Amino acid sequence: MWWRFLKAIKDREHRIAPTTWVAGIAAAVYAFAPIDLIPELVLGPLGFADDLGMWAVFAVLFAREQRRWQAGLGST
Repeated sequence: MWWRFLKAIKDREHRIAPTTWVAGIAAAVYAFAPIDLIPELVLGPLGFADDLGMWAVFAVLFAREQRRWQAGLGST
């Protein structure tokens, strides 16, 4: 089902909300940015909490988009 959803996005059959795009781009940039709110070097594994939090927000928004896409399939 996820592959069909990703194909629908690629083929522009489903439009992703701007907030989901922003969260995805922010998560990717934040994961690779040298600046960190909670540095891993200082706090060790606890330093990954902010990275995981950003990815969790993106995952929730992406799952919401997938549910919205499924609801659209049922209505057509």
